Amino acid sequence: MSTQAIRFDYNNVMADVIGEHGLTEAEIEAALPHAAAAIEAVYAQRAELGWMDLPYQDTSEIIAQAQAVRARADTLVVLGIGGSALGPIATQTALQHPFYNNLPRELRRGPTLFVPDNVDPELNAGLLDVLDLERTVFNVITKSGTTAETMASFIYFREALAKRLGQDKLVDHLVLTTDPKKGALRQIADREGYPTLPIPASVGGRFSELCSVGLFPAAVTGIDIDELLAGAAYADKRSQERDPRKNPAAMCALIQFLLDKKGKNMVVMMPYAQRLRDVADWFRQLWAESLGKRVDRAGNVVNVGPTPIKSLGATDQHSQVQLYAEGPFDKLMHFLFVDQFQVEAPLSNAYPDINELSYLDGKSFSQLLKAEGEATQLAIAEAGRPSIAHHFPAVNAFTLGQFYYMLEMQTAFAGELYDINAFDQPGVEAGKIATYALMGREGYDARRHEIEQARGRSRSEFVI
Repeated sequence: MSTQAIRFDYNNVMADVIGEHGLTEAEIEAALPHAAAAIEAVYAQRAELGWMDLPYQDTSEIIAQAQAVRARADTLVVLGIGGSALGPIATQTALQHPFYNNLPRELRRGPTLFVPDNVDPELNAGLLDVLDLERTVFNVITKSGTTAETMASFIYFREALAKRLGQDKLVDHLVLTTDPKKGALRQIADREGYPTLPIPASVGGRFSELCSVGLFPAAVTGIDIDELLAGAAYADKRSQERDPRKNPAAMCALIQFLLDKKGKNMVVMMPYAQRLRDVADWFRQLWAESLGKRVDRAGNVVNVGPTPIKSLGATDQHSQVQLYAEGPFDKLMHFLFVDQFQVEAPLSNAYPDINELSYLDGKSFSQLLKAEGEATQLAIAEAGRPSIAHHFPAVNAFTLGQFYYMLEMQTAFAGELYDINAFDQPGVEAGKIATYALMGREGYDARRHEIEQARGRSRSEFVI
């Protein structure tokens, strides 16, 4: 096994560790054929699932575009939502200095990065207040080219650029990442001559971090994107193992599926590393949008899907762990641990005369955080709660790419176990359609009429 392999430990889901609320060895053994069938089913679809081959792509076009932006910009602003924002944010947080944007340029690896992933008016207007538009490039990301939030942001910031710099300068300040052939944004790019990057037709938004969606912003800020893909390729090889017990993604999917059937329908991801906090946010979308489904493949109403929850150690030991330890027996916890931090941050014996603080003498922040993580997992187990641990040897581009891909494969395997389509999002689409109707988009009149009628029937509104 590679020295950069993420170690996967599921001992704390076993009944001998956490009692009646865990899984027995017999239960896992009986379900292994189901997991093996899920592995075969996913790999049988590989030709249709373009994200599975992203680790092996040619990155030369992405790198060339990134180098061009690095030469002319001090700031990159990513305009996107969902996977088009959560992935770039997670990668930046994981692999850059924790205060990257505040460092002087000579200490940064590239331009500053902002990802205003909401259409809140104060957020977007406020961002304009801090940008030097002459030295800013906007990366607009939407595969369909019609995502309301992204296109609204594009229109808003494009107008600001045009007013400040002139229409003829726009081409130097916009890079559009979209479908290679169709969609409104592709039409605009072709008409106005903006540089573009393609999102492969067979890659969906929440599985797009390892294509141009995530790789371009990372490359602009100086991250080694080929190393990210090398880690993902390593995870692909591990995920092809047909024996589920040797396949971390398959075992993780199987354990969560079995525990869900026993009432553990919430999944908490709790990194004990600040760098990984936004990876938990990215996972939350991946898991919720992929597995939260009303019907199975046969059209039966099943309403399945474990609820993903984002947590952070040690911060949320002081806000959430009380619930996890003594609340309902309805959660499986994922702990993310890091063996080697980039810095230790040692502590001195500042108060030798105070016995209650002497145990910190000669220790470090990393030792304290590791101890808190181990202690929390132990406390959770002793309270009868199941957990899985993922041990990163270090947080770097290789291990991050590996973890991204492992979670994507875990999600695909889980979809097979639940017998649902893990690659659509009809619930999200319904909200999009209602938004278009409420905003007066052409072609959505009937839906707007339905909404107006429903408003008229409502008699439950009140004002406080």
